[in-house]
Amino acid sequence: MKKNLSIKKTVCVLTALLAAGLSWQGAEACTTTIVTKGATADGSTLVTHSNDAFTSDPNIVYVPAKEHQPGEMRKVYPAAIAWDEMPEYNCREFPRLVAPERAEDYARPGQEPTKPLGEIPEAAHTYAYIDSDYGVMNEHGLMLGECTNNSAHLEYLEPGEGRGIFYASELGRVALERCRTAREAVELMGSLIDEYGLWGTGETLLVADKDEGWVLEMQPTPSGKGGFWIAQRVPDGEFFVAANQFRIHAIKKGDPNQIYNPKLPKTLKEAGWAAYDKQGNLDWVRSMQAVEDYHPYFALHRVWRAQSLVAPSTNLPQRTKGWEGDEYPFSVKPDHPLTLQEVMDLHRDAYEGTSIDRRKGKAAGLFDSVYRYGDYQWERSITSRSNAYTWITQAGASLPCPIFWLSMNAPAESTYVPLTVSQMPEAYRHIDRGSFDVSKAWWASGQVTALTRGYYSVLQPEVLSAAHELEAEAIRLVNSSAGQSPEDFRRDLEKNAAFALDRWQRLQGELLAKHQIDRRMALGSAQKLTSDPVQKY
Repeated sequence: MKKNLSIKKTVCVLTALLAAGLSWQGAEACTTTIVTKGATADGSTLVTHSNDAFTSDPNIVYVPAKEHQPGEMRKVYPAAIAWDEMPEYNCREFPRLVAPERAEDYARPGQEPTKPLGEIPEAAHTYAYIDSDYGVMNEHGLMLGECTNNSAHLEYLEPGEGRGIFYASELGRVALERCRTAREAVELMGSLIDEYGLWGTGETLLVADKDEGWVLEMQPTPSGKGGFWIAQRVPDGEFFVAANQFRIHAIKKGDPNQIYNPKLPKTLKEAGWAAYDKQGNLDWVRSMQAVEDYHPYFALHRVWRAQSLVAPSTNLPQRTKGWEGDEYPFSVKPDHPLTLQEVMDLHRDAYEGTSIDRRKGKAAGLFDSVYRYGDYQWERSITSRSNAYTWITQAGASLPCPIFWLSMNAPAESTYVPLTVSQMPEAYRHIDRGSFDVSKAWWASGQVTALTRGYYSVLQPEVLSAAHELEAEAIRLVNSSAGQSPEDFRRDLEKNAAFALDRWQRLQGELLAKHQIDRRMALGSAQKLTSDPVQKY
C-alpha cells in the first residue's frame, strides 16, 4: 500500500472526500496479520489486512471461476495503488481496473480499458476469488494480506520497457486464480518473480490456507529483472504481524520453513546489498535496508503493540534500539487461544492504556480523538485515519465454506460483516466515490465514521457497542453453521449483511437524535485543554 499522495492528486480526490463528510487524509499504509489454526479458539486460520489508503477504490469484486482454451494469454495489469496513477496505461485509483474479461464489475462502459504491462500463459482453469485493491481470498480458502515496505536501496521502481511486469497485487491475484494451498502459492509467485520480474515497492504478502501460513517478502531489483524474494512459514500455534517493514531476518540454507531462490545470497552480494546479523547470518531485513518512514513511530510500534496484545507475558520493550527491530520476534505464541472478536478489536487499537495512548494530550482535541491530521510524525497506531476497509479471512474444517469478514472505513467506527466467495451483495458493488448513496455499505459506514470522529469520546463507545452486538450475532450464526450447505450458508450470511447495513443506515440519525450535538457538548469537554501538556514524540 502506497504511503504518499502527490500534491496534484489532492484536488482530484478532495470533492469525493468532502462528499463523504471526511477531511482529506492522505494514506498511512497497512497492517496485516496471520493467526495460525493452533492460535485460534475455534481452530480456524485467520489473515487480516487493513487497506489504509482512503482514496482507493472501495468496490469489492467477485471474479468468477473460468475455463480457458489452449494458447490463451492472461493480461498482467498495472496498479495505481502501488504508488500513483499512470494515465499512460489508463490506470487510475478509481476505478482501479477497467478489464471486462476479468469480471463483470471490472467492465466500465464509456471508460478506456486499462492497458496491460505484459502477458503470461493462461491456466486451463482458474478459481473464483474476491478482489479489492489486493486479492482477498479464493473459493478454496487461500487467503492473502498485504503491506508495503521501505527499502533505503530502492524506494520505488517504475514499470517500463525491459522491466518487470508484476506488482504484488497482480501477483497475488494469479495465485488466487491457480492455487489451493499457501505453499503452492508461495512457490508459484516466487517463480513468476524470477521469470517476469517485479516493479513498484518492497512488499509483504501474507499467504495462508486452513492448515498453514507463510510470509512472502519481495523487493524489485534496480534493473527490473527478476526480483529479490524470500518466504518464511509461521509456526502453527503462533501469531504474526507486519506493519510496513520487512520482518524476515536470518536467511537459512536448507531450512524447510523457508522458501527462496537458491541464488538469493549470491545476487544480494553481487548487488552490494548483502548485510549480516551479529551471529554472522545473512540478514534479509538488513540487506534490504528496511528502514521505517520515521523510526520507531511508524512500523515497529504497531508490531510491538500487536504482539503485546496477544502475548503480554512476553514483556516486549516499547522502544527499540534501531530500525532492525531485533527486539521483536518473527512471531509469538498468544497467551491464550485468540477469539475472532479479539482479532477484530486488535484492528481498532490506538495504544489505549499505554504511555503513548492516542486519546491523551492536546493533540487529541476536545473529544479525545485517536486520529491525527496533517503531515506530522505522529505515533502511527493500528487503527488509521485513512482506513478504506479491513478484512479478516477465515478458513477452517468446521465452516461450510471459507468466509471473509469485511469492515468498511475504519473498524474502530464500523462493524465487521461475514461474506462468502460469491457475487457480492449490491451494497458492496457499483460504489461511486463521487456520488453519495446510503444504500452502499461504504457510504453508510462513512456517515457514522464522519460523525463519530467529530465527537470521538462521546460517540465512539456507543458505535463500538452497536458493532459488537452485530458481530456477536454474526459470530453465533457462523458458529452454528456446521452441516449447512455452502449455498444455505451464503444466503444466511447475505441476510445478516442486509440486517447489519440497515442498522448502520439508521445509526447516524439515532446518534444525532440522542445527543443533539451542539455547543454545550464542546464546552463540556473544553476544560481538558487548559491543563493537558502537549504530547511530545
